[in-house]
Amino acid sequence: MRKQNPAIFFAGRCMKACLSMGMVLLVIPVVSAQISLKIIIDSLPASHRGEPVFAAGNFNGWHPDAAGYQFLETKDKPVLQITLPAAGALSFKCTRGAWDKVEGTATGTDISNRFIQVTADTTVHISIAGWKDDTPAAAKIHTIAPGIKLLDTILEMPQLQRKRRVWVCLPPGYAASKKAYPVLYMQDGQNIFDAYTSSYGEWGVDECMDSMVATGWPACIIVGIEHGSEKRLSEYSPYAFTLGEAADTQTIHAEGRAYVDFLVQTVRPHINKQYRTITSNRNTFISGSSMGGLISLYAMYWYPDVFGKAGVFSPSFWVSEQIKTDTEKYAPQLTGKLFFYIGEKEGSRHVKNMEEIAAIIGEKSKGIVLTVTDPEEEHNEAAWQKWFAEFYKWVLADGYNVKGGIRPE
Repeated sequence: MRKQNPAIFFAGRCMKACLSMGMVLLVIPVVSAQISLKIIIDSLPASHRGEPVFAAGNFNGWHPDAAGYQFLETKDKPVLQITLPAAGALSFKCTRGAWDKVEGTATGTDISNRFIQVTADTTVHISIAGWKDDTPAAAKIHTIAPGIKLLDTILEMPQLQRKRRVWVCLPPGYAASKKAYPVLYMQDGQNIFDAYTSSYGEWGVDECMDSMVATGWPACIIVGIEHGSEKRLSEYSPYAFTLGEAADTQTIHAEGRAYVDFLVQTVRPHINKQYRTITSNRNTFISGSSMGGLISLYAMYWYPDVFGKAGVFSPSFWVSEQIKTDTEKYAPQLTGKLFFYIGEKEGSRHVKNMEEIAAIIGEKSKGIVLTVTDPEEEHNEAAWQKWFAEFYKWVLADGYNVKGGIRPE
């Protein structure tokens, strides 16, 4: 499955050892000077000419229409010039302002993230072959696992005066049994089950659970809460922050606490009422990636009595330095299990941020922390799909959950 062995660390009350497979210690010089990156689009598809084009990447929280990251039309070609705080690995894609309008192949199908290793002032030339939304609707297919039943409902969000679609993935054998199941709540519900609803790749969590159950692992109910499109960054952030540079900035409001309250006060009671669930915190999990990883960790901070385990994939810890202070504050009340993952190609800054937060939790909490850094991977659904099975094993390991529990009469 993996060409190289990732660095894997365990920390916490039970395990303080560092288990390393092919680990290499690197000493990287600190570069303090800012770096200029210029991206020039040499060619664009004939369709949608004249519409604004943006860069979305690990330098702006993967926001598809962030102020300050729009390509400017020049007499020659569209150009974007941004200032980076330091050298590092950059991943990005171009969009026309939304993830359902992201760049793709000439036929509109998905492409991998663009990757640049920036060490000095750099100019990059790119070509955009096609757009995702130019793919004929008939070319998109559903990819739900055969043994899985997927339901959806629209719930009111009284905490934010909105509505949100929630997907429920019931495990194989659910209808024929009387068992109660652990529940995993996941962010970005459009992208975790079905390629048809995903704008840029799916996690394949339904196929993963189906195959894991077939090999003897416990099943769980998986709940996918759809992101709020243009509200995604604010709903997934505990802090207000800005995107962009100089006068061309965009303020992201802090709606993270209200969003987590929605999960706990609205979504969870609905799920517990409608389905057979084990409601203890050690059987209630939460997970997400990028900004979804950030808010999943904060859900465990704010509601440790509700969420006993978390999967924090490629977390956006860059949004505020306050995250470290908050981690120092909340870590002592954590007693469960945390799985941290990041791809090394996401950039040394992001890897360092994740490792620092995981280390604080490992030192100050009574929980158990597993961190994984994959040297091959970038910031995308394919990487999170690759590591989801390891997270699934981690939270559903025998001896820690109620396995196949029966709801008391």
